[in-house]
Amino acid sequence: MLRRDILLTAYIPGFLIAVVQGILTPTLPLYVQSLGASFAAVGFAVAAASIGTLLGDVPAGMLLAHVGQRRSLLLGTSLLAAATLALPLANTLALLVLLSFVSGMGMAVWGVSRHAYMTRISQTGDRGRTMAIFGGIGRLGLVIGPALGGTVAVTWGAHMAFLLAGILAALTAVVLALFTPNEIVDPALLLQHPLRKMWLVLREHHTNLGVAGSAQICGQMIRTGRQLAVPLYGAHIGLAVDAIGYIISISSILEMVMFIPAGLLMDRFGRRFASVPCFIILSLGMALMPFTSDLTGLLIACLIMGLGNGLGSGTMLTLGADLAPRAHMGEFLGIWSLIGDTGAGAGPLVVGSLADLVGLATSTFVLAGVGFLAAALLGVVVPETHRPRAQKAT
Repeated sequence: MLRRDILLTAYIPGFLIAVVQGILTPTLPLYVQSLGASFAAVGFAVAAASIGTLLGDVPAGMLLAHVGQRRSLLLGTSLLAAATLALPLANTLALLVLLSFVSGMGMAVWGVSRHAYMTRISQTGDRGRTMAIFGGIGRLGLVIGPALGGTVAVTWGAHMAFLLAGILAALTAVVLALFTPNEIVDPALLLQHPLRKMWLVLREHHTNLGVAGSAQICGQMIRTGRQLAVPLYGAHIGLAVDAIGYIISISSILEMVMFIPAGLLMDRFGRRFASVPCFIILSLGMALMPFTSDLTGLLIACLIMGLGNGLGSGTMLTLGADLAPRAHMGEFLGIWSLIGDTGAGAGPLVVGSLADLVGLATSTFVLAGVGFLAAALLGVVVPETHRPRAQKAT
């Protein structure tokens, strides 16, 4: 049964933000292109959001300790709402890039503060389910958002799609303002220099950040690399765009419903019982893809990948929450988010670069190897952060 406080302060806002992201996914690139921009310029405008998130992760973590989780949540969603609502007014590429960058900064502040908030309100014994449900709800929003944004853009124009996304982001801020409780910020923390605290976290937790962070980089690389590899390979074997879209949608549906077993596995048996199978199955599906030559074969490979990735719903959020020190949670999770976003950004770059150099099939094999490395690190090197059976025995 869902807790009302988590539903109102985490799940509903998380769903709305995912829908906002989904709306912008198909509409922003096409809007930039409609202004006469080149493909490279379109790519740069879209990438500006990711750059903003990368550059904003660590400052967001430092900000969190000084203003508190509620204010950080409101700031992040407000930045996203303001930048999105301003998109229809942007008639130059420079302004579009700036607004995209600001929205990415807002996503960084929202993401780190949301992670810290969910870490604080969840207990170790139910944290896996809490994070897995959040991951599943986010996936639902990302399924609904693109279809909604595309429909609105075709019917009323991209400006109305941006307006809808901005309103939903503003509504998220309103929900957070109404239901997120204020927390007391320790005055002693305000006296510490932010950079000094960040250095302290790096010094005291460099092992966890290095080992678990390496696993997260590999895991996020295969997850985002898949989003480019599947459509490229589908086109390579002669499938039409709509057929590729159907394959991705069907796989996404399977992925979306896997959050329930993912959370149960993490809380009942330990975190690695979900994370390790996740990346093994995901990598197997990726390695199988070059051996397919038609719609049915690619669909089977994508269903395997969807099964694996869905089984990992919330695993990296849960691992970061388990490892985060309570005294410097914001700084740690800021670094943790930066590591994850770096891996996510590297995935498509690796696929595209290797496909040009050595061929698309080889690039998918390399990506599968990266996924197997993530599973190996999580299963052998990264410590298990939750051992429920051992705890009951003591």
